[in-house]
Amino acid sequence: MSNENTIAALLIERAGYERRGLADRVKAVDASLAAAGYEAPRPQRDASVSPTEARGRRTTKG
Repeated sequence: MSNENTIAALLIERAGYERRGLADRVKAVDASLAAAGYEAPRPQRDASVSPTEARGRRTTKG
């Protein structure tokens, strides 16, 4: 099994454990992913929208 296939299978396995709330299994899969050379992508902040512009609408009057 190639490294890409291994990583793909581990990511699917991890998603299933995460859905079921099995945190200890998720950690074990994360360790296997790291051993396979996988680095999780980090979410990037959108610098074009300031926090004040990203506010939702008001839900109460006033």
